[in-house]
Amino acid sequence: MTQNRQELDPITQAEVVRIEGTEAPAQRRVDEPEMAARIDALIRDMGANPATFDGKLVHDLIAAGLKLIPDRRSTGELKLITAAVKELRYAFNVFGRYPDPHKVTIFGSARTPKDHPDYAATVDFSRLMAERNWMVITGAGGGIMEAGHVGPGRDKSFGVAIRLPFEQSTNEVIAGDSKLINFRYFFTRKLMFISQAEAVAIFPGGFGTMDEAFEVLTLIQTGKASMVPIVLCEGAGETYWEEFLTFIRAGLLTRKWISEEDLNLFALCKTPEEAANVIDAFYRNYHSSRYVRDDLVIRLRKPLAAGQTEILTQKYAKLIRTGAIVQRGPYEVEEDHLDLPRLAFTHTRRDFGHVRRLIDDINNAPTA
Repeated sequence: MTQNRQELDPITQAEVVRIEGTEAPAQRRVDEPEMAARIDALIRDMGANPATFDGKLVHDLIAAGLKLIPDRRSTGELKLITAAVKELRYAFNVFGRYPDPHKVTIFGSARTPKDHPDYAATVDFSRLMAERNWMVITGAGGGIMEAGHVGPGRDKSFGVAIRLPFEQSTNEVIAGDSKLINFRYFFTRKLMFISQAEAVAIFPGGFGTMDEAFEVLTLIQTGKASMVPIVLCEGAGETYWEEFLTFIRAGLLTRKWISEEDLNLFALCKTPEEAANVIDAFYRNYHSSRYVRDDLVIRLRKPLAAGQTEILTQKYAKLIRTGAIVQRGPYEVEEDHLDLPRLAFTHTRRDFGHVRRLIDDINNAPTA
């Protein structure tokens, strides 16, 4: 089964590079034929074929670990690398048990009290998403994170917790559940927040929430993460995001630290219903994206009507390096969702705020 979330720029076999370590001259090299054969034998013993692409990736993972010995890395560095790989392996395994439902990540303050309008709005939003057959990912703590689990309930919730010496305890909704994952490091935790979600909802919060918000915006702005809808939500009568947007415009946009189209990457929503509808609209016809070399391939649920690609080509010429937007079937190298129609064009690999608007226009365009 294939996850709904598609990797935007998947690595190909031809792009696999074995990064050489700094082995001491007298040390045996991991890439010498005998050592490589022993690694391949281990992979076969575990029931996999080392000649396949996946087998070669596991070979490289084992080889990279062995290179840490002649690299003479410190114990602290070895602990960090080992813990990070173990955390990611376990987390991917947990999420892999639920490949089909769409998932929305909710960010927000752990300090939001239960009687706050933001808490109520989070409960309503997460409940609406669960009613639309989405699952919800939060940091598993209190405040907004708890509210994000109260709405959908335990069965439709994931908890991505961080171990802190203060302020962080697992909320009662997700405590003890098999979908609760505890992380030592923020960077592995944030990777799961973003890599497993087909949408992101951000409620008011402090430094941590701002860190998460700006990271997901940066990853999508630079094309390092797949395009997903990002909604900024808050409770009735609150002005947190209006103040945020004032700062973004006055502090960043006027100084040209960001471009006008970067504001397309998120939507400020005044009600939980509006936020849920924005996310639904994003997937009205759009399915997923990936690159094949420099071609951006956009998978659709239904083909567009005749003449629509010409309209899109003219409107979004800035995104096209050469040629035009065309409607076609899958590329030869693609292996998933082969039944879906595609739009494809040679992308400049920039101006992702315009790509976000292109997706809106695709969703609003008439279909065949």
